[in-house]
Order: sequence, then structure tokens, then C-alpha cells
Amino acid sequence: MLLAFGSGQAFAHTPEPPAPPQYTAVDLGTLGGSGSRGVALDRDTVVGNSETAGAEWHAFAYDRSTRVMTDLGTLGGSSSDAVDVQGRHVIGNATLPDGTRRGFVYDLRTRRMQALGTFGGTDSQVRAISGHTVVGSARTPGNQSTHAFVYDIRTEVMTDLGTPADPAGVSSPIGISQGRFVAGTWNVPGAQYDGGRPFVYDLRTHVMTDVGLHGGVYSKATSFSGHTIVGITQPQPSGDTGELPPTHGFAYDIRTRIWTDLGAEMAYQPLVTGHTVVASNRPAAYALDLTTRTMTPFGPGPGRTGINAVGGQFVVGEAFPGPFCYVYRIDTRRLTRLHALGGIQATASGVDRHGSVTGSSATAPPDPSTPNGPYHATLWTLSAT
Repeated sequence: MLLAFGSGQAFAHTPEPPAPPQYTAVDLGTLGGSGSRGVALDRDTVVGNSETAGAEWHAFAYDRSTRVMTDLGTLGGSSSDAVDVQGRHVIGNATLPDGTRRGFVYDLRTRRMQALGTFGGTDSQVRAISGHTVVGSARTPGNQSTHAFVYDIRTEVMTDLGTPADPAGVSSPIGISQGRFVAGTWNVPGAQYDGGRPFVYDLRTHVMTDVGLHGGVYSKATSFSGHTIVGITQPQPSGDTGELPPTHGFAYDIRTRIWTDLGAEMAYQPLVTGHTVVASNRPAAYALDLTTRTMTPFGPGPGRTGINAVGGQFVVGEAFPGPFCYVYRIDTRRLTRLHALGGIQATASGVDRHGSVTGSSATAPPDPSTPNGPYHATLWTLSAT
């Protein structure tokens, strides 16, 4: 079933908001080099990447209670990068001695980094973690294709999800929900829908369902939460000119199989949290309630507002010119600018359900003639009131 947001879609009146909450910025430091950046966090740990004293970039885990940053190392190569953290497990990607890259799972209790394999090719990479399940993509023999996979941390078993067009197809996941459903995008290179088609894979039935194009040229999934997949879709050329119209956002309910066209306002990297979709159409950013069909614009001013991550009721991203970063709370419609560590510019990469934010911000400049010093991984937490 196909729905569209049209005349029934309303733009919310934005009342004068109360004073925004205050945040405290914490410098997480580095692993001996000049720069670092936070990527993701949960209640106990911040993960990210830092330059070492040897000028290599390694994944790190920062314990929020002890304030200790730990180098997670590599798989024998020169670099690693963290992607996400959940409880005792950090996921990321690291190089082998020959320079190829593999996904990894790092156990914060045992301090063991487990390399993930491939499907006969040279590389693999991870994308998301939920419970004991990690999703990512890996190369097939001869690097002829890339397939989505699920990896069970407990059994260390990696399963090829394939594509609806095996063996020629390519698939990549964007997330996992309810410990059961994996969503992503698949395509056949060189085919008419080379741009992609969304899919959902049921880990219980082992069935991959092609979500379809619903009248478009191609579609790409960008976020998955609960029962909702969101993404972007390219409508068919209009008229006799053959020109492609602007892309639209879409939402797809995996229970009802209802596809909803979200319009051009929601066309730039839409993300979903609960029943709210957030997206930017350059310059504005919007929060769209899928239940009430109410769209609320947000942003700090006339410049472009970008969106990087969502968590619970919170959205983080950057605003330009700048960049400077912000946190926006959906239910209260309050936006707070997050200040840097002494410099001017900052970026936000991750937010947890409690409103804590991580990213990277400029330290105080060593030279008064420059506005920013080196960028360090930063944790912003709500100040006590």
C-alpha cells in the first residue's frame, strides 16, 4: 500500500520555547597524538578514534566513570576505527598486516578484539549492533560482490544474507531492530534499478523481502527503528523532458507493508527514532511525526542545519556557517548549542537516550591569530541544575 503526505500534512506552530538546558563539555584527550573524535556512546562508554604518538589512528573506548581512554589496537595493521558501542561490546573496523580491512568486535571485559571474516573476498566491515547481533557487509570470492551479513557474538557464526538476485546482487545493511529484522539496500550493478532497492531480512524465517520501488526509479534505506524503515527515493521522470524530479523521503512499515511518501522536505539522510522521522533538505531541518503527520522545522538560524544521529527524543548535528553543533529535543522542541573546548568549531556524531552527546570540538588555539586549536573527542553532558 502506498500513501503520500499531501494536503493532510500540517506544519506545527512553534511556540516560544523555554530556556534550553545547559551542557558541560568534557575533553576526552587523545592516545598521544594531536587529534581525536568521538563517534558513539552509551551510558558507560564513549567510543571513537584518536591519533597515537606514532601518528596512526586507532579506535578507543573511554570509560565515563573512570575517565580513562583505552587504545583498542588493530588487527596487526596500522589503523582501526570504532563504529558503535553497546554494553561490553565495541564494534568497528581495523586493518590486517596486508592492509585489508576487517570488521571487529572488542570485548571491554576481556580486552579481546575478535576479527570478523569474509565470504571469500578480502574485506568486511560492520555497521550496527543490537544485543548479541552485529550486522555489516563482506566481500565474496574474487571481490565480485558484497553481501550483507549478521554475526552472532555468542556463537561467533557469520551468516551471509545474500540478495534477491544472487549471486550477482549487492546488499548492505543499515540496522537491526527487535533482534530479528535487518534492513538495508540491495541492487544489481548495471541494472535499471542500479541505485538500489530497500530490503528487510527476517532472522527467524531466513527470508529476505524486497521492499520494492513503489513507482520510483530507485530507493535507498537510511535508518531503521522499531517497525519503520526510512530512506530516500527517486521519483520517475515527469513530462516529456525526461528530467528527474527532486528526491523524496519515504517511510515503510514492515508490519503493514505500507509505504509513505514523505515529500522533498525529508529527502536528505532521513533518520527515524520511535514514530518521528528527522531529515534536512538543505538548509532547513524537520521533525515529522508519523502518527499525527505534523512536521516541525528546527534549527538555530538561517544557515544550513545538518543531522548526524538520533537517540530517543534527541537529535544532534551541525549548523552552518561554522560548523557548530547542537542537540535538539523532539518532544520539547528545544535546541541547545553545544560549545567547543576553547575554540569555535565543533561537530556532533552520536547521542544517547539520556541526551549525552559525543563528537569533536576545537581546543583553545595556540596562536591568537587562529580561531581553533587541535580537535579533541568531546563528551557533552547535561549540567546539574
